[in-house]
Amino acid sequence: MSGPFDLIVQDGNVVLPDEVRRLDIGIRDGKITALADRLEPGPGGGVLSAEGKWILPGVIDAHVHLNEPGLGGWEGFATGSAALAAGGCTTYIDMPLNGRPPTVNTEAFKLKLSVAEGASCIDYALWGGLVPGNGDQLAALAEAGAAGFKAFMSDPGGEGEDIFREVDDLTLYEGMKRIASMGGILALHAESEALVSALSEERKRSGRTGPMDYVSSRPVVAELEAVNRALFYAGQTGCALHFVHISSPQAVQAIAVAKRQGMDVTAETCPHYLILTCDDLMEIGPATKCAPPLRTRAEQDGLWEAVASGAIDLIASDHSPCPAELKRHTDWFQAWGGIAGAQHTLELMLHEGHLRRGIPLTRITTVAVGAARPPFRLIPPKRGYSRRL
Repeated sequence: MSGPFDLIVQDGNVVLPDEVRRLDIGIRDGKITALADRLEPGPGGGVLSAEGKWILPGVIDAHVHLNEPGLGGWEGFATGSAALAAGGCTTYIDMPLNGRPPTVNTEAFKLKLSVAEGASCIDYALWGGLVPGNGDQLAALAEAGAAGFKAFMSDPGGEGEDIFREVDDLTLYEGMKRIASMGGILALHAESEALVSALSEERKRSGRTGPMDYVSSRPVVAELEAVNRALFYAGQTGCALHFVHISSPQAVQAIAVAKRQGMDVTAETCPHYLILTCDDLMEIGPATKCAPPLRTRAEQDGLWEAVASGAIDLIASDHSPCPAELKRHTDWFQAWGGIAGAQHTLELMLHEGHLRRGIPLTRITTVAVGAARPPFRLIPPKRGYSRRL
């Protein structure tokens, strides 16, 4: 093996794509340059014993909401990236909404990049957005470095003129054609706006605003309808799709069928769907509000089966923090929707997935680094700065 090395990490249990092996890791100029049964450091090189420890690849969190620019006092790049790093994440992709303005044009995209530069302590990339009226911006966003494009099929919420908007069917279809022509990828929040808005209004009119009223306003069928509609449009346009935060095994199954038919499509779920259920809403409160909502224990078990079988391609945090007062509502339709969990994805997957459910470490790391879709447009990602956490 090539040497000399600045540092040897010795005798660790290295988690490789298809096996776990006791190996030495050679590091030179801050990069891993060799794996072998035994390596020797160069002159002045150090040795770090990792005996009895697992060594895993860094997590790539493809779904993070860091609320810059324009939302002072909310979590931004400095604290969010530090939390991700503490949880074993080395690269993240920030979503195009929550910051104001959202990254739906090149001016906003470059503004967000300028805010992130020098603030993020790990590597990062940015999603661009697909919204009504910005189809002519997609090519420029890709040229500016967008990892892909994100769209909502249901109302993402928020107030004001500069918020992110959901797509109508024509915007979705035309956007898919443009993205396919560029060889890009579209990430979708898949819930039927027609179903969700009607069910929500029905409950609010009758004063039913508790946690289970919120859950019942966003049923599995709303997710399943949107997934199938998007798959139909993708089949017509050839657009690559990535479904974010899938909450039900029924939707996973629809995506799996499309994969077997040759479509370029992947499925993501999140730790909160794998760890919490709708039974936790009353005990924990609006901190657990997200969209789609938490599901039943049976649906959670189905998601774990999908993780183990390979039907789930990626686990991402969907870290969506907010000021605490936005969660302090007895009306669940008014509370902020989003769960903060950037730091905990890997530890939760190791504990619940590997230690409790026996899913192999190789499978856990595959979904944590997004190996099924390596890894969107991250060549190269923007460099975070190095600091001791």
